[in-house]
Amino acid sequence: MAKKKILLNAFNMNCIGHINHGLWTHPRDNSTQFNNLEYWTDLAKLLERGLFDGMFIADIVGVYDIYQNSVDVTLKEAIQLPVNDPLLLVSAMAGVTRHLGFGLTANLTYDAPYLFARRMSTLDHLSRGRVGWNIVTGYLDSAARAMGLNEQVEHDRRYDQADEYLEVLYKLWEGSWEDDAVINDREQRVYTRPEKVHKVRHEGEFYKVEGYHLCEPSPQRTPVLFQAGSSDRGLEFAGRHAECVFISGQNKIATREQVDKVRASAVRAGRNPQDIKVFMGLSVVVAATEEQAREKFADYCSHASAEAGLAHFAASTGIDFADYELDEPIQYVKSNAIQSATRNLKNNDWTRRKLLEQHTLGGRYVTIIGSPEQVADELESWVEETGLDGFNLTRIVTPESYEDFVDLVVPELQRRGSYKTAYDPGTLRSKLFPEGTDRLPPQHAGASYRIHTPTEKTSARQ
Repeated sequence: MAKKKILLNAFNMNCIGHINHGLWTHPRDNSTQFNNLEYWTDLAKLLERGLFDGMFIADIVGVYDIYQNSVDVTLKEAIQLPVNDPLLLVSAMAGVTRHLGFGLTANLTYDAPYLFARRMSTLDHLSRGRVGWNIVTGYLDSAARAMGLNEQVEHDRRYDQADEYLEVLYKLWEGSWEDDAVINDREQRVYTRPEKVHKVRHEGEFYKVEGYHLCEPSPQRTPVLFQAGSSDRGLEFAGRHAECVFISGQNKIATREQVDKVRASAVRAGRNPQDIKVFMGLSVVVAATEEQAREKFADYCSHASAEAGLAHFAASTGIDFADYELDEPIQYVKSNAIQSATRNLKNNDWTRRKLLEQHTLGGRYVTIIGSPEQVADELESWVEETGLDGFNLTRIVTPESYEDFVDLVVPELQRRGSYKTAYDPGTLRSKLFPEGTDRLPPQHAGASYRIHTPTEKTSARQ
């Protein structure tokens, strides 16, 4: 029986400090060059050399101002501030690659669906069908205030709005232009057949839209849909919409439970359990030998900032950990922040000291340290024991972390048959779901908004 092929995204952000904070001070780190286009195009070429499935680019709207009730630590340590727009990177990176996908985070709460639909269709055209959208509704009160609200919309209510947002997008992406609308006939002077383009009319609780989608059908129509919510309402949303779900696991037993919940949510929505690919965030420190890897890890930790990691986590929970003494139990507080981040605080056995220890590397993701063989063993173990499909690999020192993984771990995984040796042709969706096509499968909620069931085209060859 053939081994399950591990899927890999590079987890990144258009900023200096992303997950593992403080490492921008490392002498070999070049993340402060994030304003330069070459930083991104070089990274894209490196990832494609390593046959990564995609670059998953996170984003926030707002700032981390919970810790010490200020942005001082956030600014000093560049904790996702400054942060630039992720979507604007894609054209350049797509231009120097042929296969690498791009999972782009965009907050629907503050972006009109009509214009957002055009931006994503444009990128899908320019990349030849290699874009995905990480659907987020936001969790920062600082973002809400910056966008004219007094505070963040209530958690479950944000998902109600997101459901309607997706309905509008499906109508635009799937239902406005028929597949054969564009004929590009110079002799008849007809580029588009008017009878094949349809006005979208939507009037709901949150949105009112009347208009034609501004783009002709792109290779995927709807970009691959990513999502990261793990609350009950988030899982309901994922079951209906998500094609890839990003989770943050801390141990294999809990991760298995999360994966099972995601797959069950798909079944409840009338889909197949394998219609959703599940990725877990992960950090890897690898070297030729275990001893060298542990030396490298110690070197990284000497530059990391546990306090910066704590400041980031404070924003995720809505709790100012600076208010607590080192060994004082941290009290759970219900908020509109990330529910999965606060779940572990309910037992009241967390302290600031314990959290600082968790953030030794500046972040609290699972970290695998070792030789290529040891790293490969662990990656295979996580997939086998939890049902994961792959990983979102964080950067620690840029670009060293990805170079090490590409040069040391990828060949070992390939030798074992756990990782592809070449890209499949076609769009991002057809690469992730080779049994399918470029478009949403018929059992997906978005497919019901097509004017008719189109003749599915085989994947565009690249």
